Amino acid sequence: MAQLAALLLALFGLLPIANWIAGGHAAPWYDERLRLWSIGGALVAAAAISVGAAIRRWPTLWADGAWGRVSTRWHSAGRRADAGIALSAGVIYAGIARIVFSAKPLLTDEIIQLYQARIFASGHLWLPAPAHPEFTSAMNLIDWGGKVYGQFPAGGPAMLALGTLLHIEWLVGPIAAAAGVYCFARLLRIVEPRIGVALAALLLFALAPFTMFLGGSMMNHTTTLAWLLGAALALAHATRATAPAGAGAVPRAALLLGVALGVAATIRPLDGLAFALPAAVWLLLRALRGGRAEWIALIASGIGVALPLAALFWVNNAQTGHPLEFGYITMWGRSHELGFHDAPWGPPHTPARGLELINLYLLRLQTWFLETPVPALLFATGALALTRVLTAFDRYVLASCGLLLLAYFAYWHDGFYLGPRFVLPLAPWLALWTARFPSALAERGASLIAQRMTLTAGITALLLGGLVLLPIRAEQYRAGLPVMRLDADDAARTAGVHDAIVLVRESWGAQLYARMWGLGVSRIDAHNIYSRMDICRLDALLQEFEGRGGTAADFLARARPIADASHRLVRLRNVGDSAVHLMAGATVSPACLRRIRENQAGFTTFAPLLLAGKAGNHFVRDLHALDSLLLREHPGKPVYLLVRDTTATAPLRLLPVAIDSAVAEWRARD
Repeated sequence: MAQLAALLLALFGLLPIANWIAGGHAAPWYDERLRLWSIGGALVAAAAISVGAAIRRWPTLWADGAWGRVSTRWHSAGRRADAGIALSAGVIYAGIARIVFSAKPLLTDEIIQLYQARIFASGHLWLPAPAHPEFTSAMNLIDWGGKVYGQFPAGGPAMLALGTLLHIEWLVGPIAAAAGVYCFARLLRIVEPRIGVALAALLLFALAPFTMFLGGSMMNHTTTLAWLLGAALALAHATRATAPAGAGAVPRAALLLGVALGVAATIRPLDGLAFALPAAVWLLLRALRGGRAEWIALIASGIGVALPLAALFWVNNAQTGHPLEFGYITMWGRSHELGFHDAPWGPPHTPARGLELINLYLLRLQTWFLETPVPALLFATGALALTRVLTAFDRYVLASCGLLLLAYFAYWHDGFYLGPRFVLPLAPWLALWTARFPSALAERGASLIAQRMTLTAGITALLLGGLVLLPIRAEQYRAGLPVMRLDADDAARTAGVHDAIVLVRESWGAQLYARMWGLGVSRIDAHNIYSRMDICRLDALLQEFEGRGGTAADFLARARPIADASHRLVRLRNVGDSAVHLMAGATVSPACLRRIRENQAGFTTFAPLLLAGKAGNHFVRDLHALDSLLLREHPGKPVYLLVRDTTATAPLRLLPVAIDSAVAEWRARD
């Protein structure tokens, strides 16, 4: 089993298999990564060879026992040491959240989950849908059927809702990540008898850049991993307590195991399932071989799982009308589910594309896991290859990690943000196997000099990564997504704007998407129409339907033949929006020219403003003449237009809008 895992990591984590499969996903950066590994490998090898040569000449140069003394002190300190390491890690994660990510949700997924969290914190499961959802619609936000709610499983927003209630939303991720570190520390004391290896694994996991950056974000992967590590700790207790004094501990641990796995499943169902199934099999086998206590533990774990899942199904039923239907299925249809079929967008998902994705995830982990100038999984791969005997817990971990990869092999989407985020649950176990590599070499009879050279190589790689590559990555993240960091409430406060309607100028393409959504067109159909249709013709067709009314089905019946015939689309450059495309040779109307010029003048993104609205302000999307529909609902309120120019760091500006002049202009232009 360990050798099979090593083979998988070696093949899919080092070879560009995705580049060898025609079409589909690819790793165009692979050659550049090889060059980095070559340079980094030369530096690491030079350091290891130098240390080896020095030890041969001066055998007493390497002082033995230093790490042993440190790890012994850690082990002796018990819970206090584990809590101290977890707290220190949490401070680092909080610093990353504040300094690198501006204490804000930057990805649409984070924004929508925080929006849903605030709905939960207000005491509701959903909000009433507005009469004109196009003004406040967003990707991944369901706003039809009379309800508004996020597409994501309820567990993730529920975690953030705790932060909302305590006014520490940005600290939920760091606290969860620190809790995961604490659980891992407690677990290592049980499953790893070599104290030095256990401490090394703990520090590798806690300080891995992959852990730190996702821990500083608001992504739900971090909260999921915290619960999975809590479940692993409970499982370790449930499967080791055998003495009479432990008879009651087994069911209690099993109950906690079930609760933790159930909560993880309410956040990310696939992750929870991948780690729950092997645990259930293990407990079942123990029950079949054991006695009454083991059967009680199995039943207790089932009850534990059922409790959070019952809450999840209740929320699903309230939102989507069916306990087993998640919001993302309501939004995207069955194509969003696991399997090899049509995807919500892009080409159909096939086994070949699944292999490409697994290849990309493991290739990316070689860099994003530890940010070393050499492949970061080499030590873990080597330890797995050299391992002769696996413990029962090792087999559980390998089975769970294998199921996780198998699940994402059958999932169509490429989960990449702050690294290959879908495989974050692999991080603690990769850290453990990485820390085991020197011991595995010793057990296989490697010379003392070879062991010390290996340690030198690993430490050198970590130092080069931490001192050179990690700051580069941190700056890359800190400078990324500047538009999502802009504070509209602060801009309104500076401008003295309150109790106003604030029209938000988005790109022309984003406006067209929202207008289709306003007609009732699904997200999938809107994407397909927009990506295959001349943008001017789409704008004109929308105006026609908005003027005389019509259903989404009527609109699609008119739009699809036009989109199917638009096989000569060309993308316009220097218009501020890379998605503006026209039919080759088509005449551009004056109305289209106006929209293109507006794009060139600058725009912002609406999704982050779903979370704005202090001082009584109401932020809505600017849709030009359609704005009159919204303004009728708020008579007498002052109206402002929120704009920014095309400079990446340009601030937001609020410009007062004279309603009478705006209405006259809408009539003249639109």
